[in-house]
Amino acid sequence: MNISHIPKLPIPPSLLGSEVGSFTEFTVTQRMPAIARRVITENNFSSEINTSLETLATELPTGYVRPLLNDTGVDFSAWNTYLEFYKDQRWVDVPWFFAETYFFRLILEITNYFRPGIWQDVDPFELQKSQGLEASLDSIILLCSQANNWLDNSQLGEESDQTALIALLYFALWGNRVDLSLWSAFDSDRSRFDIQTQLAHILVNDSSQVTELLTSSQGGRIDFILDNAGFELVCDLCLVDFLLTSRLVNQVYLHLKPHPTFVSDAMIKDVHYTTKFLAATGNQQVTSFAKRLQENIASGCLVLSEDYFWTSPLAFWEIPNSLKNELANASLVVVKGDANYRRLLGDGHWELTTNIADIVCYLPVPMVALRTLKSEVAVGLKPEVIEEVAKSDSSWLTNGQWGVIQLVV
Repeated sequence: MNISHIPKLPIPPSLLGSEVGSFTEFTVTQRMPAIARRVITENNFSSEINTSLETLATELPTGYVRPLLNDTGVDFSAWNTYLEFYKDQRWVDVPWFFAETYFFRLILEITNYFRPGIWQDVDPFELQKSQGLEASLDSIILLCSQANNWLDNSQLGEESDQTALIALLYFALWGNRVDLSLWSAFDSDRSRFDIQTQLAHILVNDSSQVTELLTSSQGGRIDFILDNAGFELVCDLCLVDFLLTSRLVNQVYLHLKPHPTFVSDAMIKDVHYTTKFLAATGNQQVTSFAKRLQENIASGCLVLSEDYFWTSPLAFWEIPNSLKNELANASLVVVKGDANYRRLLGDGHWELTTNIADIVCYLPVPMVALRTLKSEVAVGLKPEVIEEVAKSDSSWLTNGQWGVIQLVV
């Protein structure tokens, strides 16, 4: 594998909130203020904190990026360095990925997340995470029953493993669409995963190559760079459980966020909360899955890891050597979700047909991106695919209805 430290191609300009009519503009001027206001309504913070959150919400559409106060967070000095580039600039004029990651870091500073006191370690997005998990219980039961069946059949050999793995990859891809179309609405047997509908919405599908890699990995290690908590995390953990229990791999590392960010991004505490929630359901299919997860965590087969790089505004190719060397121990890195995908590409205006391998050439091992499209950043698409999807769905880049499973070896 030919590794370089940065993309082989010239890096294009970043997406900006000042791009009129773009999804980026909509996010910075409307979605982000709404998130700040939702933090007010979903928590019992002091009136002083709520006033600061409302001020932030009001500033976003036309105001300027404010400095970060020293709130004793481990990453404070790093953020001070990142902010040097963007002093005295408006929120809409700084790179979108920076604006978003800094916005979520500011929410923690405002809500005293790091400061000793009553608000320390209070996750401002806790309610949405727990409600998301509770709302998906029926789907969790169906998924665990199916996953346990696949495990029972896994001794039948490589072909049954590949079938199960492809289905589990689709669940890991579409996990944040639990209520939309994961289960066929027209099927009397609700447990049948509606593969055909999913396939039609996958714009690049390298799943068979990925499963070949996984079934021939001969017990190595797989790393997951995770995205959301909730049902999506359960889908990811089902794939992890299958890999470990069927002995396709010996060890899995989960790379998680060290603090709350992007509303529902998963932290180590969310994995523990999720396994406890599953263990307490009283459903045998679910509790047996939870027990295996807890045993794998206890034995060190499933390692929960966090790093401040994942909450930084840096592009993926700016990964610290220590973390890059850690990923080098894996035989495959699974990169989940839209924000991580944007980071892979430096959140730039790439041509949609650009070869992804010419950009993501800086990782020491093969990488597969499982991503539903929720931003105007994408590469590796065929011109005829772009033409067809654009005809059928004008907001295909941002509405989360389309996905990619893209492998770079």
